[in-house]
Amino acid sequence: MHMKKNLISVLILALCFANLVLTALLIFTIIPETKKANNLIDQVCEAISLDLNSGTATSGSQLPQDQIVDYALTADDDTLTFNFAPSEDGNTHYLVCGISLSLNKKSDGYKTYGEDLSAKKNVILADITDIIGDYTMEQYNTDKSAVHDKILKTLQKKFGADYIVDVNIVSSLTQ
Repeated sequence: MHMKKNLISVLILALCFANLVLTALLIFTIIPETKKANNLIDQVCEAISLDLNSGTATSGSQLPQDQIVDYALTADDDTLTFNFAPSEDGNTHYLVCGISLSLNKKSDGYKTYGEDLSAKKNVILADITDIIGDYTMEQYNTDKSAVHDKILKTLQKKFGADYIVDVNIVSSLTQ
């Protein structure tokens, strides 16, 4: 009986030692690999986050109002007239509206172009005229946001996504 107790004690001691060896093996092999995988995951998450923030335009709603300057492409109470693409009815249709740009005062573009875009006004109006001319009056009335977004993306591509943060089309009248 005494011999069985010693044999069981030796067996338990051998199992404890095996457990200790396997635990050490886990600590020295799996944990460093897990840390490397976690670091890689963190780096990928940071890269994705940077990509999302750097590639997108700054929205006017994301900026405080004291950081936004409004630049009107028309003089006080003046309107602009743009031709739409020919409609199916064969008539020529027009868009009469006022347009202004919301500019970010703290952007690099603001340092370059400033608050006064009068020197670039004709270029901006030419782009807007081309974009509106791609749409019929019916398409514009159905989806004004598509026209707005295309104008905004075109101007942001030309002048910087963080400089022009919004295009404001006001008092639009189609005929």
